[in-house]
Amino acid sequence: MAKSKRKPSAAFMKPVTPSANLGAVIGNKAMPRTEVTKKIWQYIKRHKLQDKKNRRMINADEALKAVFGGRKQVNMFEMTKLVSRQLK
Repeated sequence: MAKSKRKPSAAFMKPVTPSANLGAVIGNKAMPRTEVTKKIWQYIKRHKLQDKKNRRMINADEALKAVFGGRKQVNMFEMTKLVSRQLK
């Protein structure tokens, strides 16, 4: 019996609108949460914002600092919580 491919949760696929601060980093158009996370990681990697010693930490530049509530450094788990506050 062939296993069916897992369907992504409808809640994750529902488009969300980023705030102005988050829009400055990933763009302003509505997109699913999964896409928001993907774009943030692309931004972090493109600007080399992952901490050199502790890869779980993200060092914020000016644009990300606005998203992270003014914090200079957050860990990956805090980042997802802070980013979800920026979504409508």
